[in-house]
Amino acid sequence: MTQLLDGKALATQIQAELAQVIQTLTASGQRPPGLAVIMVGDNPASAAYVRNKERSCGRVGITSFGQHLPTTVTQGEMLALIQRLNDDPNVDGILVQLPLPPHLEAIRLLNAIHPDKDVDGLHPVNLGRLMRGEPGLRSCTPYGVMRLLGETGINLKGATAVVVGRSILVGKPMALMLLEANATVTVAHSHTADLSALTRQADILVAAAGRPAMITAEDVKPNGVIIDVGINRLEVPDGPARLVGDVDFAAVAPLARA
Repeated sequence: MTQLLDGKALATQIQAELAQVIQTLTASGQRPPGLAVIMVGDNPASAAYVRNKERSCGRVGITSFGQHLPTTVTQGEMLALIQRLNDDPNVDGILVQLPLPPHLEAIRLLNAIHPDKDVDGLHPVNLGRLMRGEPGLRSCTPYGVMRLLGETGINLKGATAVVVGRSILVGKPMALMLLEANATVTVAHSHTADLSALTRQADILVAAAGRPAMITAEDVKPNGVIIDVGINRLEVPDGPARLVGDVDFAAVAPLARA
């Protein structure tokens, strides 16, 4: 029988643990941690992500410093804001919600965040630490996948792992984390020849390409472990848009171990 890896249940558990830590911290007279989330414009998907982050902060007791800016904001204004947040002792983490409007240089802005406040783990210092296997801030989605695999007792040592997607936020750090856990890792992408032949070899398959239902029953190894971290917004005629993953869950679930 397929074991469902319940990310929501684990997230609830982690939030309860964090809430207890923060409660102990504030009870001793210290301030709660602070997170600044910078969002530019009114992208519906980005707005939903930011709302979820702010709600999560509220649940665990983290102070949220929301920074919602118009699409007319300039690169210089963004850099000045990031510097102010770097210097603010009440802000422990800074996150720039992607994507940004095309007139803003995302890489330059991300690199302006102090490495110790780079909660997305995208600063070159933190990416370098990940590459070297040193402690540092990690990209949250792949780190969450590793926590989920660890909590469910899935052995990664010697496993064949395939990551579909090579983004700097998910795909690349995911591959490095799996490699650090002694899996044998292959990264697939839009130019991979015969993707299905590759994914069918995967003991661990992580789908992070941003393409709705791209992984079907024909693409997976029977009794493999399938992790879907894709988030895709589908417009539904005469109805509200819905979020779907990269895996055709109904077709794949009966074949998977987890």
